[in-house]
Amino acid sequence: MKHLKPFFFENSKIPVWLSKLAPIEISTITLFCFVFSRSSISEETKRHETIHFQQYLETFVIGFLLIYLFDYLWSALVRKKGFTRDSYLAIRFEQEALECDKFINYLETRKRYSWLKYPLGGLDSSEKEQGR
Repeated sequence: MKHLKPFFFENSKIPVWLSKLAPIEISTITLFCFVFSRSSISEETKRHETIHFQQYLETFVIGFLLIYLFDYLWSALVRKKGFTRDSYLAIRFEQEALECDKFINYLETRKRYSWLKYPLGGLDSSEKEQGR
């Protein structure tokens, strides 16, 4: 399963339509094994979205959706970040993908459930400065 890749669709209207419903502007989105982008997709973005695809696989799809929503709501309501980009960036799946999409070989070396090492609710700026 580690070597499976999603199907990429460039110049799609799906991110445009979903952005009308979401609290953030969506440029690229992974919906299970399909990745839709408003424009062409860079190699870094392909890695980012493939990380999400692997997260979908290890959480049996529905788990990804439930955990994603839980993390977002936790950050927005409990951590009081509101329904903002900060809450989106605090989602553990996003923390892993954003930190690791720069590494060309990450997908070959990634351990299953790597997203679990990231803190629920993300780090606050003071915690980031302290190197936590």
